[in-house]
Amino acid sequence: MKTLPVRASAVGSSADDSAAADTDRHLRWLLAAPHRLGFFAAAAMLATSALWWTGVLFSRAWGYSLAWAVSPPAAHALLMGWGFTPLFIAGFLFTAGPKWLGRPPVDARCLLGPVMLMLGGWCLVLPGLHLSAHLAGAGMALVAGGWSRLCWRFVAIVRASRMSDQTHPRGVAVACVVGAATMWVAAGALVTGDVALLRTATQIALWCFVATVFVIVSHRMIPFFSASAIPALDAWRPMWLLWVMVAALWIEASGAVAALGWGPLPAALRWAQAAVEFPAAALLLWLALRWGMVQSLKIRLLAMLHGGFLWLGIAFALAAVSHLLMALTDGQQSLGLAPMHALTMGYLGATLLAMATRVSSGHGGRTLAADNTAWAMYWVLQAAVLMRVVAALWPAGATSFTLLAVLAWSTATVAWALRYGSWFLRPRIDGRPG
Repeated sequence: MKTLPVRASAVGSSADDSAAADTDRHLRWLLAAPHRLGFFAAAAMLATSALWWTGVLFSRAWGYSLAWAVSPPAAHALLMGWGFTPLFIAGFLFTAGPKWLGRPPVDARCLLGPVMLMLGGWCLVLPGLHLSAHLAGAGMALVAGGWSRLCWRFVAIVRASRMSDQTHPRGVAVACVVGAATMWVAAGALVTGDVALLRTATQIALWCFVATVFVIVSHRMIPFFSASAIPALDAWRPMWLLWVMVAALWIEASGAVAALGWGPLPAALRWAQAAVEFPAAALLLWLALRWGMVQSLKIRLLAMLHGGFLWLGIAFALAAVSHLLMALTDGQQSLGLAPMHALTMGYLGATLLAMATRVSSGHGGRTLAADNTAWAMYWVLQAAVLMRVVAALWPAGATSFTLLAVLAWSTATVAWALRYGSWFLRPRIDGRPG
């Protein structure tokens, strides 16, 4: 009888050791490839930021007042702009970048320190947004430090390459360095309480870092994927097209910064913005057709990429109409945040979901296709974008449509994080390394 507790304890200890060993084994798979580590961290932040903002909006709708150390719009832009996208970019760049540049594969273990630094930083930023701007600033400095280290490593890969064509990776490297600089500025702005500087940093990061990286990758990958899957299409991507798209983004950044720094812009500048945005929208919408958007509808995974890119043209079209209205009404009328959410949730969100799904499937040894689950997630996300744009265009229904939009966004992103996050903790199903 006296031995029974010992046996029970031994059994319990064995079970605990086995569970700990299983956990350790699963976590070790995150270091099997760069996309596993980057995407897993990004998925965690994607789900966290979605649930956080859902809680914020429903608390507001139900009349609960949350404590804020940073203004809610600035906090929203900070977390939704930088919380998960750079980590997804890192996972993609250190997987595809060495192939673009003819360099050896990157060992994911060398990325672990910077990625953990960024995650640790966000663990301080999120409560700091509600409790202490200084805490948020300290956390943002950790994020900036981690991203700066990742940028340094990617720039080193670019510099070591002997490939003749380095246009796309060099463009991405420049945008990533801009992202690092704006993160440091944001950290300083949080510590000093300078909301205007914080919003300026997030706007520059949105247009000159995140959107620029996505446009560069879209220019390189969408025509290539389309031509590979549909023989009737060609991989048409002249370099002048890339520079025109990037220039349009940076011009938008200039307008956003000017509006933040000098208040309402005069009608002449609004006319100038519209004069750039209308042709840009026409070019991008035509380009969506030229790259095979219609033909891609038969292939789900390809259609997901094209559907995301279509939102870029729609965003510029909405921005053109909005700035035209502002020019005609002395700033009294506009389309509100419709253009911004068409860009961020539509182009960036849908493209991220499509590209991350493609990389996760292909590098997980699975069929390079969107199954019913991935297809459903994508359309729930598209519904979220549409409802958020409608909320901006229809003030009378803004609250209802905004809440529906954030619920749909959270459903799609949390479901993606749970499903694909579990893939990164397991070996490839085809038994190959990576």
